[in-house]
Amino acid sequence: MREAGFSPFGGVNFSVKAVGGIITKEVPENLRKAVADKPTAPQEPPQDGWELVDIVEQAPAIAEESITSSRGRFTVRVAAEATMVARNLNYRVVFGNANEPLYWATWVYKITWKPEVSGK
Repeated sequence: MREAGFSPFGGVNFSVKAVGGIITKEVPENLRKAVADKPTAPQEPPQDGWELVDIVEQAPAIAEESITSSRGRFTVRVAAEATMVARNLNYRVVFGNANEPLYWATWVYKITWKPEVSGK
């Protein structure tokens, strides 16, 4: 991240490049078995087999950094929230010795910053 000119938000604008990814916490055994004999997922997303998955519950991923600017120190906060998820049972992804379906997600980044107050 870097300072990128003026803004009404504390007098400074920040250019923030956020990068993210997803990982499964738990995959039901029946889904692991469903993809066990499927081909490994190609590098590019395949065009067949996708089904939408409802996002039932989520907590945003949050990162905060302190940065010194021409207007003093600021705390920059990035919150990422998934907006859509799809899964593909025609292919498998291998993690260690476990097979999993291929998942794909899209998300939004919410970027905010505020001046740091001395003594806090």
